[in-house]
Amino acid sequence: MAKQRTAISPTRQEDYSEWYQQVIKAADLAEPSPVRGCMVIKPWGCALWENIRRVLDGMFKATGHQNAYFPLFIPMSFLEKEAQHVEGFAKECAVVTHHRLKADGSGGLVPDGELEEPLVVRPTSETIIGAMFSKWVQSYRDLPLLINQWANVVRWEMRTRMFLRTTEFLWQEGHTVHATAEDAREETMKMLDIYASFAEQYMAMPVIKGEKTETERFPGAVSTYSIEAMMQDRKALQSGTSHFLGQNFAKASDIKFQDMSGVEQLAWTTSWGVSTRLIGGIIMAHSDDDGLVLPPMLAPTHVVILPLIHKEESRSKVLDYCDQVAAEVRRCTFDGRPVEVSIDTREARGGEKVWSWIKKGVPIWREIGSREAETASVFEGRRDRGQKARMSLPLAEFVAGLPAKLTDIQAGLLDRAKAFREENTRKIDSKAEFYEYFTPKNTEKPEVHGGFALCHWSGEQEVEEQIKTDLNVTIRCIPLDSADESGSCIISGKPSKRRVIFAKAY
Repeated sequence: MAKQRTAISPTRQEDYSEWYQQVIKAADLAEPSPVRGCMVIKPWGCALWENIRRVLDGMFKATGHQNAYFPLFIPMSFLEKEAQHVEGFAKECAVVTHHRLKADGSGGLVPDGELEEPLVVRPTSETIIGAMFSKWVQSYRDLPLLINQWANVVRWEMRTRMFLRTTEFLWQEGHTVHATAEDAREETMKMLDIYASFAEQYMAMPVIKGEKTETERFPGAVSTYSIEAMMQDRKALQSGTSHFLGQNFAKASDIKFQDMSGVEQLAWTTSWGVSTRLIGGIIMAHSDDDGLVLPPMLAPTHVVILPLIHKEESRSKVLDYCDQVAAEVRRCTFDGRPVEVSIDTREARGGEKVWSWIKKGVPIWREIGSREAETASVFEGRRDRGQKARMSLPLAEFVAGLPAKLTDIQAGLLDRAKAFREENTRKIDSKAEFYEYFTPKNTEKPEVHGGFALCHWSGEQEVEEQIKTDLNVTIRCIPLDSADESGSCIISGKPSKRRVIFAKAY
């Protein structure tokens, strides 16, 4: 049997890592920049991030948070105040030591004015925001203080991959201050729930909420919680984190307030964030060997109209009808906003146009030629059903059913991702089966293998270190919804009260 041709080469099974890069390229989402480890996010990718930001920003504001902005540069002394924090980020920090350049006499430039104190380019903002919070918080009446910022971050990465791990990336980071530990913990869990709701409702990506082990905890935090999703290579993607910081950062930044009795108290803080890594999650959760697949709730364009002009004399008739169709579509609403539609008027062959939008992941496309213009119909394709699953529909029928169709696509992507995760999650109780599960059979070019393993763990860091060294597998989280269950640790055999999720991860 001849091999089926696909728009993306290699396929997921042949080389998942390269497939991922080719999907990004074919969808025109981003490309490498001249600066090592950084990327240029192109208009289609930027529009996708804008939709992510729009929805999340609304969710944050609905729960009382306000946006602010803090400096990109952080004095090194600020990081040094919180020992665990600076140790956790030290190897990833980019540092500015000079403030001007001068000519070197040979046509080049060299650093000249040395700074009195080095400035760290923002790896995360707890310390610089804490310095401001110490000024803003004086009384219990100032609390809770609920702040979010949308910003860029720099972490000096050795091995980069677009959207998943780059030297510079875009994100949001929330930072809050509370009068009690209970209020701060409630905030931590509330934001974790918001992330989980966004991932499932808008990204159509099922996630597991859980607590990180001490080894995987955010530097300086008391507790770290995450949402974990399974990608199509069965690896885990940490897609969002929420941290209960206790009083560690409040102590380092001197964030204090007078309580109702006039007694000075140390505040309690949290931080939480997601990044452009979410775009990587969308790519790897839904896309196929023909390119990107986008959930309609976040797609920059819901419907693209493709005029097919075979004869010059039919051009005006076809284009006029395309405008009419677009106007009808724009009267429809989906997820509380007008359906986004565009008309592709490029001078290109019909097949070339169709495949370009398939690779960009647009949920629905309509091919319109002179026949459709004469019969007031459309020739419709759905990205979730493949290029060949197309049909002709009367315009009125298409328009009437469009919102329901987009809802069906959104729900179908979530159902498919849930089924995939279920198929590739296994309870394992023996060390031999565990090692076999995570060991690729082809060590030169590992195929898609493994998944989520639900196993007992004794709580020993030595076990985590052994498994990471042997298999590059980590505990992704201790699921919040898992019930207590007596058992024995998968490695040490010591008693365990519940199962945790082991997986390879990005």
